Amino acid sequence: MPSKRDKTESFMKTKLYHEIIVCLLFATFGTQLSTAFAQGTQFFRIVGPTATAIAAFRPDGTLVWSNALAGTNYTVQTVTSLPGGTNWVDYVQIPAANNVNTNQLVAFNPPAGMALIPAGSFTMGDNLDGEADAVPTNVYVSAFYMDVNLVSYSQWQLVYNWATNHGYGFLHAGYGYGNATNQNQPVISLSWDDAVTWCNARSQLAGLTPVYYADAGFTQVFTNRNAVNPYVNWVANGYRLPTEAEWEKAARGGLNGQRFPWGNTISESQANYFGDTAFSFDLGPNGFNPVFNTGVYPLTSPVGYFAANGYGLYDMAGNLQEWCWDWYGKPYGQPNTTNPAGPEGGIYRVLRGGDWADTGGHERCANRYYISQNMVYVRTIGFRCVRGL
Repeated sequence: MPSKRDKTESFMKTKLYHEIIVCLLFATFGTQLSTAFAQGTQFFRIVGPTATAIAAFRPDGTLVWSNALAGTNYTVQTVTSLPGGTNWVDYVQIPAANNVNTNQLVAFNPPAGMALIPAGSFTMGDNLDGEADAVPTNVYVSAFYMDVNLVSYSQWQLVYNWATNHGYGFLHAGYGYGNATNQNQPVISLSWDDAVTWCNARSQLAGLTPVYYADAGFTQVFTNRNAVNPYVNWVANGYRLPTEAEWEKAARGGLNGQRFPWGNTISESQANYFGDTAFSFDLGPNGFNPVFNTGVYPLTSPVGYFAANGYGLYDMAGNLQEWCWDWYGKPYGQPNTTNPAGPEGGIYRVLRGGDWADTGGHERCANRYYISQNMVYVRTIGFRCVRGL
C-alpha cells in the first residue's frame, strides 16, 4: 500500500488536477471554504477578518489569495476530511501585506529528508505555565527547510569521515547508542562547535555554499574551532543550525498556545521522556519510556519513531535536546521580532526540545535550556539542520 506521503506527492504533481480541486471546493462550499485546497488527505482554508478568495494555487505549493485586509493577520487551518470536517487546526498565521497576497504553504519537492516550514507569525513563548524566561512574544519567521529527523549516527559518520579527510577538525567524534547494530539512533556526544562545523562539512559535501566563516568577509570557511566564533552568511544556501525562533515555530507545527507539538498533554506513546504523572498534563506512565528502557544508558529512541507534528517533523519533544544557533538571552525577539537570531554575544548557547531523561515539563515547546557551546552532555544532546529557501 502506498504511504500517505507517496499519495500526497502523486496527487499534487498534476497542475490541472489541483486547479480542478480548488474550483470544486470553491463551487461546492462557497465562502466557508473559499480558500481551501486539497493536499492528499489534507484540506486547508484561510480564516480571518474578511472572506477571502483564491486567485491561483500553483504547482510549487504557492497560494495566491485576494480580498485580504492589509495590516491584519489570517490563519491557514487544516483538516483531514471533507465534507463535514469540523476539527480544523491551525497550520500557519499569515500577516496580510496587501489586498492580494502570495504565500507558499507546502513544498512538493523539498531537499531530501527535509520539510518546508512556511513563513508566518506565531506566539513564541509560554502562556500556560509562567516560565519567566519565555514571556510570550509575537515573532515573524521567514520560510525555511528543516531536517525532519535528528541527525542520525550513520548520517553523522558519513559527513564526519569526509570532513576529517578534507581539512575539518572536530572536538569530539560523536557517538550513537547501539551504533554497532542500529545506525538509526541519533548522534550524541558532540558540542555546539562540532555541530556548526559539521553543518559546513555537510554543505560542502553536497556542493552547497557554507553558512559559517572564520572572518567577517566570508572568505575563510569555518572548518575548525578557534578563538573566533563563526560569522554567519544568512543568505548562503548551505546547512546551519536553526535559530531559537525557527526551532520553536517548527516544533509547534502550526499550533499556537499549546504546551507540546500536538496539544496540551503528553504521554509516553507520543515521546521518549521520563514520565511523572504528578504533573496534571503528564499522562505517563511514570519513569523512563518502557519501550527504550534497556537498563543501559542512554535510552535514546531511533529517529522518526514517534508520530510527526503538523509540519512532518519528528522528535520535536523528547529523545534529545537540540542545539540552536542563539546565545541565550532575555527577552525573546532580539535584535528584533522579525527573524530574531538572539543576542550579539553571551556565555551560553540555547538548547531546545527536552530529552529521554527529562520530565514532561521540560519537553514543552517553550522550554529553554542553555550551556556553554564547548560542553558535551554525552547522552542527552543532538541536533538537526535547516536551510534557507
